[in-house]
Amino acid sequence: MRRTVVLIVLATVCVVAVWSSTASAQQNRPGFFITSAGSGTGDLGGLNGADQRCQQLAKATSAGNRTWRAYLSTTGQGGVNARDRIGAGPWYNVKGVLIAQNLAELHTDKANINNDTALDEQGRVINPAGGANRHDILTGSNTEGRATDMTCNNWTSSTTGTAMLGHHDRLTFGKPGSPWNSAHPSKGCTADNLRATGGAGLLYCFAAD
Repeated sequence: MRRTVVLIVLATVCVVAVWSSTASAQQNRPGFFITSAGSGTGDLGGLNGADQRCQQLAKATSAGNRTWRAYLSTTGQGGVNARDRIGAGPWYNVKGVLIAQNLAELHTDKANINNDTALDEQGRVINPAGGANRHDILTGSNTEGRATDMTCNNWTSSTTGTAMLGHHDRLTFGKPGSPWNSAHPSKGCTADNLRATGGAGLLYCFAAD
C-alpha cells in the first residue's frame, strides 16, 4: 500500500512538472522580432504587404502559426495606429526575453527594446559588430504608437514622401535615449534616402494574438 502511494505521488509530481514546463514555454513563446530583410524602400505593398512579410518570416520562429502584424501606422480614410494593430501583449523575443507586458509598458521607457533584445526572426542582432548601421525601423508613428503624417503614402511609395523611423538600438550618434518607435523622419522613401540615415526598410513584427 505504501509503495502504491509513493508511486502515485511520484507520478503526480512528474505530471505537474511536465505541465508547468509546457505552460512556461507556451507563455514565453515568441511574439516580437525585427525583419531580417526589408523592402529597401518605403513601398511595402501597404499594410497587407507588410503583414505578409512578418507572417512569412515568422515561419523561422517557433510561433509561425500566430497572427503577426507589422508595427506601422497609416493616415487618411481607414487610417490606423500601430499600437492598435498588435494585440495586448505580453511580447517576448525569439529567445524568450520579455519585451513588454502590455501596450502601456511598451510605449514607455520600460520597453525592453535595444540592440541586444530587438532581434530578427532567427535570433540575430540587427547591428552586429563591424556591420552596416541598420537601426532605422519604419513605423510612421509617434512615441505613443499613434499615426503621424510620415508614412511613405501609407507604405506604397518608393519615391515621394517621408517615413517616421524608430531606433531599435535606442541610440543617436552613440548616445542612449532615442525612442524605439519615433526617432526622426527619413530623408525620403527611396532606398538611398533610407540608407542615408542608417536604414534598410526593416519592420517591427508583433504577434497580435
